[in-house]
Amino acid sequence: MSSAKREEVSSHLRYIRLELRDMHQMLLKEGLLPDPGEAREVHAQLDALHQLLSEKNKKKVKNQFESF
Repeated sequence: MSSAKREEVSSHLRYIRLELRDMHQMLLKEGLLPDPGEAREVHAQLDALHQLLSEKNKKKVKNQFESF
């Protein structure tokens, strides 16, 4: 994985981790469930991360089978 991709993945993971930590603290301290908008935002970040990682796998698989 290139260093730019690695940094992008790392950035996504840091953001997701902070958001989930905030949601967890809210749940523990106040007994409140997170706002659905916040949960959707974290889900969107996870989707973006998955897409970023999946692109590399698709390219690798495509290149492997191009010769057939």
